[in-house]
Amino acid sequence: MRLDKYLCESTEFTRKTAKMAIAAGDVEIDGVVVTNPATKVTAESHVQFRGADLGVVGLRYIMLNKPIDTICSTVDSEDYQSVLSLLEIEKPERLHIAGRLDADTTGMVLITDDGKWSHRVTSPKKACGKTYLAELAEPMDEAAQAEAIELFEQGFMLKSEDKPTLPAQLKFIHPDYAEVTVMEGRYHQVKRMFAAIGNKVTYLHRAQIGELDLADLEPCEWRYLTQDEVDLF
Repeated sequence: MRLDKYLCESTEFTRKTAKMAIAAGDVEIDGVVVTNPATKVTAESHVQFRGADLGVVGLRYIMLNKPIDTICSTVDSEDYQSVLSLLEIEKPERLHIAGRLDADTTGMVLITDDGKWSHRVTSPKKACGKTYLAELAEPMDEAAQAEAIELFEQGFMLKSEDKPTLPAQLKFIHPDYAEVTVMEGRYHQVKRMFAAIGNKVTYLHRAQIGELDLADLEPCEWRYLTQDEVDLF
């Protein structure tokens, strides 16, 4: 990696200000002042700016338990706080959300700066299930539950859509509380699926993506994924 790019990756410098700092003699590699911005930096290089050690951030993979009334956006809105503002982390502007949730939906959000990885998480072609817990406005008796389970398994047309939903797994925990796993991420999909069968979701929580679950993360808490967890996708 070029030295000027390395500074941009490891500091708040722009390419222009990085070159200026290098030209001013403020940057050392392995104890030697370097003034050429095209100098190559290797993984073994020890880079310092005015005596302070620098290091490239690298790719990050984060799981967050999203609280209610926050948005899956890179910036706050007038009404809601961005989930990125919950992270105490360097260079949050490089991150993006792999699969968004509505402001009133809670649960698992995956955040990364690895575009290829997030595509594997979100692409319907990858068949990565997203499991939600849904509270319903109206309890459903056993006959209505069985009918809904069959309909979700078959897939069906939603309003304003041009193709049916992919097969989804529906399981009732209580007459007014269900677990549903979808293989795609259409706009308000779970809410619209229940609306299509005459019910309303009053609370929605994403508990799992693929084989990864929230475990003991409390609302607002987050952590980096382990390499084994990253490799699940």
